[in-house]
Amino acid sequence: MFISTYSVFKQAVMITGFVFVMMLAIEYLNVFTKGLWQQSIKGGRWKQYVLSAILGAVPGCLGAFTAVALFSHRLISFGAIVTAMIATSGDEAFVMFAMFPQKALLLTIAIFLIGIVAGFLTDTFYKPAKVLDSFVDNAFPLHKEEKCNCFPKDKIWHFIVRPSVARLALAVIILSLILGLVTGVLSGKAALWKKVTIMLSFLFSLFIVLTVPEHFLKEHLWNHLVKVHLPRIFLWTFGVLLFFYFAMQWVDLHAWMSNNMLVVLILAILIGIIPESGPHLIFVTLFAQGVVPFSVLLASSIAQDGHGMLPLLAESKKGFVQVKLVNMIFALITGISVYWAGF
Repeated sequence: MFISTYSVFKQAVMITGFVFVMMLAIEYLNVFTKGLWQQSIKGGRWKQYVLSAILGAVPGCLGAFTAVALFSHRLISFGAIVTAMIATSGDEAFVMFAMFPQKALLLTIAIFLIGIVAGFLTDTFYKPAKVLDSFVDNAFPLHKEEKCNCFPKDKIWHFIVRPSVARLALAVIILSLILGLVTGVLSGKAALWKKVTIMLSFLFSLFIVLTVPEHFLKEHLWNHLVKVHLPRIFLWTFGVLLFFYFAMQWVDLHAWMSNNMLVVLILAILIGIIPESGPHLIFVTLFAQGVVPFSVLLASSIAQDGHGMLPLLAESKKGFVQVKLVNMIFALITGISVYWAGF
């Protein structure tokens, strides 16, 4: 039992490590390119749908938060916020790319396109006037990033020779992951291309940690990623992997789910109501283990949005409910259609 638990623990550490460095890179690039999306969002409806889908497809919560901020300021339509929330998988996107990258890419493309179509259909047939009117005078900044000089050449040497506690801790974490990858302790029998990809991600994240200014390091990386996201991602990943490892030993979940797959699909959609990263990992893990088909993962991905909807929940309860209901309808229609098609 100890060996089995240790194997699950190593797998959880590897997945969490990859998720962490990818989130770090996304956070860095998001601040580094500050302002580009603000100019490009102006335009017709289809342009809004495409750009909202791009924001949603960005792994993590930043793109979804940005979409909510735009919607709250009436810069994008109700259909566009539906698009963004269908296209997003929250923090689970990082986990999926770590566990099954090719299928994760296929899923991302699928929900990207579904989100665009759903946004158009929503704006065409449904306009919640009360929700839209509640944002007429809204000036609440939900996710505003400050301008950042992310590569101060004159200070980098000082960062390296006299690192702060947060910078040193982050560097140690990443170097430990690199060591685990090189020695095979964490990577195991993973394919060479996966090891190379993960190594490049680790090295880029180390570059970021060693070169960004102290404010960015502390506020964005340490206080946001390490303190908020990292523990939750690891605990959810480890907990889900461990639960299903032991569940498979004692209960034939595969047989039950095979005979009740539509029930599982509907359950996945209902769990998508929860505005939190984590629950979706149940279906990510089941799909990775071959227990549920692609249709269940697709339905779950459409219905859930990580914690990207939390700012909207805080701003408008009616808006939150309306977006969730619309997304669940599209998740149900799409999931059942794909399931009946044999996927």
